[in-house]
This record gives sequence, structure tokens and C-alpha cells, in this order.
Amino acid sequence: MYALWLPQTPASAATDDPLEPINRAIFGFNNTADKYVLRPVAKGYAAILPTPLRIGVTNFYGNFLDLNGALNALLQGELEQSFNNAQRVVVNSSLGFLGFFDVASDMGIPQYPTDFGHTLSTWGVSSGAYIMLPILGPRTMRSGVGSLVDGYATPLTYIDPWERQWGLRGLEIINLRAGLLSADSLMSGDQYIFVRDAYLQRRNALTNEGESTDSFSEFDDDWEADDL
Repeated sequence: MYALWLPQTPASAATDDPLEPINRAIFGFNNTADKYVLRPVAKGYAAILPTPLRIGVTNFYGNFLDLNGALNALLQGELEQSFNNAQRVVVNSSLGFLGFFDVASDMGIPQYPTDFGHTLSTWGVSSGAYIMLPILGPRTMRSGVGSLVDGYATPLTYIDPWERQWGLRGLEIINLRAGLLSADSLMSGDQYIFVRDAYLQRRNALTNEGESTDSFSEFDDDWEADDL
């Protein structure tokens, strides 16, 4: 859904969107689901849970992202970045009570946001066409494949029983959406184009291919708790 990715200023670069008619239809479905289901639930969640607790939940899921980042940095040949992210996981998992407190940042251990889509970019894989997925939202062909690989790499995938696993995934989505409620007002003009260009711009900023490129973490908003 559009609100799962915080919009930035739309990019001016040409966009590879040959599937725009289909993407727009899926975008409309996602917006309807967000309007009637996800956003109301997220508003109730934000009203009940105080901001410090929501920041703790965001940090908890961010700890999984640091682990994923350590693995991807290693695949990218970024050994120092991989070590830093691994350090963050160890420190936050122990001193930070399973990641609820971001002790690593307080200690000055830098974070390296990345994903497998970024890794594919460093391997020379082109971004491919822009696609809008049901519920999951915007992707490119490359970042979509990256999301699939990252999904299998996260420890959440291997939590038993499955009810607990999907409960944690549901909480992650609701917490993320709650953190983006204030971003709803940033939407302007043609919402589809706004979201598409914002997503591609942010992917470009991550991969830094040329002036700017695609491939931006599907988890990118989890890296930031500013909107909580």
C-alpha cells in the first residue's frame, strides 16, 4: 500500500513503467485496502501504544534488518559494513533487550541499510520494470526478487508455530503504517505517479547507479523511526 513507503520529492528521471495500466489498477486496490483496513487499525494502534513503545517495536524489527544488512554487505564485498551491522545485532540483541533499545547507535556503531535488491545491483543486474504488487506495494523487477530472497533470510520466517510468525509479521506492518500516518498529507497530484517516482528515487539513492537509480530497500522505512 502506498503508505508503507514514505514519499519523498518525486524524481524527474525517465521511468520504466510499461505495466502502468495494470500497476494503476493494483494501486487502486491497495489504496482501498489501506483506507478501510490498514489505516484504521494503525490509527487505533497508535492511539493505544505510546510513542516510546512503538519506537521500541520499530527497533526490534530493525534488529532483523541489521542482520540482513550484514549478510548482504558481505555479499557485496563490503566487509567493514558487514562487520558494523553484525556488531549492531550483537549489541542490540544483548544490551538492547532483543533490539528494543538501539544501544548500538548510542555507542556510535554505524548502520548500513541495504537489501538483496541492492546486492543484485552491485552484481550488475539491471533494475527492470517498475511493478506494483498487491498489498506489498511498489517494487522493480530487481527489488522484487530481492524482497523474496530477503524474506527467506529473515529469522522471522523460521519462527514456530506459524501463528506466532504471522502475528509478528502483522505487528510489523501495523507498526510501520502507524509510523507513517503523518506522511499521508504529503500525497499530492496524481498519487500513483507520486508514489512511483518517490519509490524509484529512493531506490536510486540506495544503489547510487549513475546520478540515481532503482533498488531501494523494501524495509527502508523500518530503518527510520522519525515518524513515530
